[in-house]
Amino acid sequence: MEEFLRFVIGNLVEAPEAIVLTKTEAEDRVVYHLALRKTDVPKIIGKGGHTIQAIRTLLSAAGHKRGVKATLEIVE
Repeated sequence: MEEFLRFVIGNLVEAPEAIVLTKTEAEDRVVYHLALRKTDVPKIIGKGGHTIQAIRTLLSAAGHKRGVKATLEIVE
């Protein structure tokens, strides 16, 4: 799942080398924390939040396949 996030987000931003992706794990939950340049945040959020919602939906589906709840949070 982490590789998927790095691939998708890396292709959306201008500075993929500035992406910092960390994760917090619990028993049946994984939370990914995304930190990136302030100028790249609007590209990840997208118009009306559609891009971030699509990423979260795909991440949730991938997590469901593995039996965990996966979410993504943007850290500013």
